Amino acid sequence: MKIMQVGVKAGRVETEAAEALVLMLCEGDNFSEQRAASIDKAMGGALTDLLKSKEFEGKTGELLLLHTQKTIPAKRVLLVGVGKKGSAGLDTIRQAMGYAAKRVRQAKATSFTVSVPAFVPRDSSVIEVAQAMAEGAILGSYQFNLYRSDLAPGKDVAQMTLLAPDKSSLHDLSEGIRRGAASAEAAVFVRDLCNHPSNVMTPTRIAQEAKAIAKETGVTLKILEQKDMEKLGMGALLGVARGSHEPPKFIILEYHGARKKEDRPVVLVGKTVTFDTGGISLKPAENMEHMKADMTGGAEVLAAIRAAARLKLPLNLVSILPVTENMPGGRAMKPGDIVTTLSGKTVEVQNTDAEGRLILSDGLAYAGRYKPAVLIDIATLTGACVVALGQFAIGMFGTDATLKESVRTAGLRAGERVWEMPLWDEYFEQLKSDVADMRNIGGRGGGMITAALFLSKFAGDWPWVHLDIASTDWSERERAYIPKGPTGIGTRLLIQYLIDRTL
Repeated sequence: MKIMQVGVKAGRVETEAAEALVLMLCEGDNFSEQRAASIDKAMGGALTDLLKSKEFEGKTGELLLLHTQKTIPAKRVLLVGVGKKGSAGLDTIRQAMGYAAKRVRQAKATSFTVSVPAFVPRDSSVIEVAQAMAEGAILGSYQFNLYRSDLAPGKDVAQMTLLAPDKSSLHDLSEGIRRGAASAEAAVFVRDLCNHPSNVMTPTRIAQEAKAIAKETGVTLKILEQKDMEKLGMGALLGVARGSHEPPKFIILEYHGARKKEDRPVVLVGKTVTFDTGGISLKPAENMEHMKADMTGGAEVLAAIRAAARLKLPLNLVSILPVTENMPGGRAMKPGDIVTTLSGKTVEVQNTDAEGRLILSDGLAYAGRYKPAVLIDIATLTGACVVALGQFAIGMFGTDATLKESVRTAGLRAGERVWEMPLWDEYFEQLKSDVADMRNIGGRGGGMITAALFLSKFAGDWPWVHLDIASTDWSERERAYIPKGPTGIGTRLLIQYLIDRTL
């Protein structure tokens, strides 16, 4: 899909010609704020009448579209509720813009103007408000209809314009839009990759996408083929790949944006299983089609480095993607097999469906070669994460308090929240093997924790955080700016962390 363009200008709402003019209103707002009051006056008190009749109350997610009948230059006015003023945060604004973009599209309009809200959420800036507005609108307008021949091509909303009351805030609003557009485009890119079926989005196609990013942005790209992995001794990744006819890939992208070339990089590692059957430990058939999105972590670190390059962030960044399918077959890895990882540690494979941690073990070990300033891996790792956290939080584990707090703060800003889980050595008892250094599963109890603890043994002594996005990567229903299906959640968290690190 084409990405909505977002711009900004100074002007007065009552004189603004637009296909639709969006006003965000809080509960109890009586149009005392000048911008809304001027529209209400020009429309003969129509907005006040709506409040009096309680047809519109300003509750979160409430929408009401009015045709202006040429009382003002704008053809339509769309009222969007944001709830109580004191509790409205950045994600409230993001959601409001997601709802607005959908409603404007339903009205067959191709552009809209939105008045920058007079309120700024507590502990936020004008830049962050503009960023949230751009993100919400772009993400809310997302559709994936590439394979739908039964749908007639519709008109997309091509343009959103932020309308500021004066020129004093234009610089900050423009910067917020720049960040928000890059962040939202990255999440859209991830959704697209994960929506493609696995017969299209193969390891080879992932490599092609990485090549396109390198060509566009100038980041350095290295792709290790199977023979290269064999020479290095990536036995865990190669073990998972054995059952597939699709050759595995190990992709490394490097972005050099730091003022000092010798600055140690942030290294991101993403689980990239383009389809996960479970291997010999075959998954149940129900919902197995969702496993085309088991590559979400890899797609997100790919998108993050593209966004960092587009934003010209002043840091060094490395994205690492171990890429494979996990398939059953005559050559497939079997329960009881032992693999030797890149680190030299041996793993008894007791369940071939615990494959994500295996390919990440080689990815994390390779990441150590960069002596990372921080190391973050992101993965649709465990069903246990869904059981523990449902669909509204990412599971976070880590070894460095400062890094964990930075990731937590970035998650709050991005509206992609994390919840820290314990990483206690006592749980490693469940991973002990009689025949190898460890086994790849630790039983039903604490499954998310034992998976993270397994990864910790390959993360070295670098400041490290593991993000389990199995709880958030797929949505069973459409929400404000979250589509049904692959969500891309985790992408904007990573990008926000990178932005925060440079400020």
